[in-house]
Amino acid sequence: MPRLLVLRHAKAANPSGVMDIDRPLAPRGREAAALMGKYIHEEGLAPDLVLVSPSHRTRETWHLAQPPLGDVTVRFEPAIYAAPALLLLTVLQEITTPAKTVLLVGHNPGCEELVQALAGSGDGDGLQRLRTKFPTAALAVIDFDGESWADLRAGEGRLERFVTPAQLDGGSDD
Repeated sequence: MPRLLVLRHAKAANPSGVMDIDRPLAPRGREAAALMGKYIHEEGLAPDLVLVSPSHRTRETWHLAQPPLGDVTVRFEPAIYAAPALLLLTVLQEITTPAKTVLLVGHNPGCEELVQALAGSGDGDGLQRLRTKFPTAALAVIDFDGESWADLRAGEGRLERFVTPAQLDGGSDD
């Protein structure tokens, strides 16, 4: 049974003269990325495979989230950068490595649209909240009944949980 974790990159800075792909994380984003990595570890959600957009902010998000998760197979996927939901779904369906749990570290609106498309049931409160907003460093966990990643279909996933940094540290989501 595949499990998908979708992590939107943490809060990025917007320095003048820096191309979008090269934007680093803001200080608050660095804290949130580390917090989410700790949460993933403590909740037993550690992935077998991580797919990361090649942007600076997604790579930095993963770098800060990774330490408590140990040695994990990571692939930097150019197709994930600023990808729409349909392209993200295709990337996931093409996974052939044996991985029961995959973490995708990407961008909005693609991450939000992907989770909304895949999660047809599950945590009602989480479904409602993610339809309102998918903040930076938010994590969606979706379970599927199929045997392989090729079996992923819209509406067939169950949202197991939707967690934001603000829920974990008492701050506010952006």
